[in-house]
Amino acid sequence: MNPQRTAHGLGLEPVAADWPALHETDIAHLLREYPQLGPLHSLHWHSPRPFSAAGLITTGNATLFVKRHHQRVRQAAWLHEEHQLIAHLHRRGAPVAAVVPNRHGATATVQGEWTYEVHHVAEGLDLYRDALSWSPFQNLQHAFAAGQALARLHQAAEHHEAPRRQTHVLLANARLIGQSAPLEAIANIASPYLAGKDWRAQLSELLLPWHNALYPLLREQPPLWTHNDWHASNLLWNADGSVSSVLDFGLADRTFALFDLATAIERNAVPWLELDTGGAARADLDSVDALLTGYHQVRPLGAKDLHTLSALLPLVHVDFALSEVAYYQDVVGSTASADVAYYRYLLGHLRWFAGLQGQRLLGHIRRKTV
Repeated sequence: MNPQRTAHGLGLEPVAADWPALHETDIAHLLREYPQLGPLHSLHWHSPRPFSAAGLITTGNATLFVKRHHQRVRQAAWLHEEHQLIAHLHRRGAPVAAVVPNRHGATATVQGEWTYEVHHVAEGLDLYRDALSWSPFQNLQHAFAAGQALARLHQAAEHHEAPRRQTHVLLANARLIGQSAPLEAIANIASPYLAGKDWRAQLSELLLPWHNALYPLLREQPPLWTHNDWHASNLLWNADGSVSSVLDFGLADRTFALFDLATAIERNAVPWLELDTGGAARADLDSVDALLTGYHQVRPLGAKDLHTLSALLPLVHVDFALSEVAYYQDVVGSTASADVAYYRYLLGHLRWFAGLQGQRLLGHIRRKTV
């Protein structure tokens, strides 16, 4: 089974993939670096996710997940940071699939312009395999279970003291919004894309009011390595609705627990893609409640946590949105996609939180008792 032609895009419709699909010839060549896995038997599924090429393979000895990145997106050293986190979580009993080392003991393999990683297949039902980003949980039981699983992951992540990641491409974190002067931090990115935009005026209006409320609360947040892409599609499930495995630590970095929890709400509870067709993107408050209740049962949340969560939510996407802008403009070379990331994602979501539906969600969290 060889190349897929489409991938998930920035909207509802599939788009032409930015990266060529995995090919059996490339995988067979890669497997020479993994003699313990045996020869390739088949390449039988291509992931629709956009930032890399990935798929499931069967070899003489195992079924495995293979992911290939361009080196401008992930170098071997950058992947090693991610793999160290996965190894720590695995040692602490978290339900994550181990990364397979090559014949040199490294968990990332460079071939030409590409960096590969090979994972054991995680256990569980892939109920959201084809789900788009920002699509909702199928039911409240899944939202509750996702909250519990996130809290358990945070417990397992404790005492992983590695410094934050080196790459600045496609990461979700709070490096910019965590600065006392976020606009100056953004200016220091030296982005050619932003140089042509009136971004300072736009973000002074849309970002700074939220930041003024959030910044004093950030100093109280203990640092923690976090997943940062806690969407239902990055979880595998048991038949009873509980979480079986956690997938895809590609956006992970050292942030803090409430950042991950805010991301989980942003990813799962607001149907953002409705905005593209004139919809209101009304948040599912029942899903928010179930997620928070599940989390609270494992890792209790206080009133100050909920206050911080409501202050953080309008800005939790900012660093990743700007990272996406840089990826699409500087790596992929698509100004059209960079425009979507900037205008619809970065600015559009900031505007939404200032409007009726955003205020409804934030007010609900501020008034909530868990």
